[in-house]
Amino acid sequence: MQLIAKCHCGATEFAVSEAPENLTSCNCTFCSKRGVLWAYYQPEQVDLRSRREEATYGDYNKHHHCQICGCGTYSETFDWDIETQETKGKKIGVNARLFEDFDISQLPVVKLDGLNEW
Repeated sequence: MQLIAKCHCGATEFAVSEAPENLTSCNCTFCSKRGVLWAYYQPEQVDLRSRREEATYGDYNKHHHCQICGCGTYSETFDWDIETQETKGKKIGVNARLFEDFDISQLPVVKLDGLNEW
């Protein structure tokens, strides 16, 4: 089931190939101040349809947001193996709160202690 996501003003729109199995809530200062619930995908599972007036933050991880309405939209990060501390490629974390016509309240939320573990 493909899902569509849009920022508040609609300038940034993307689709993901399927519904997420769970969401991630990170308590690091960046994620908690944005209020994001992350759904993670492989890059080929995300179709970025429009990115008008988009801005990014960060060099190592690229965090995207809409310059018009300010919504945090998605982030491009490395996919780390926690046990080996090695990268397994890249992944895209999308702001699940932007999904249209999809109830995220029924999904389990994984708590990530990014504040203390990173």
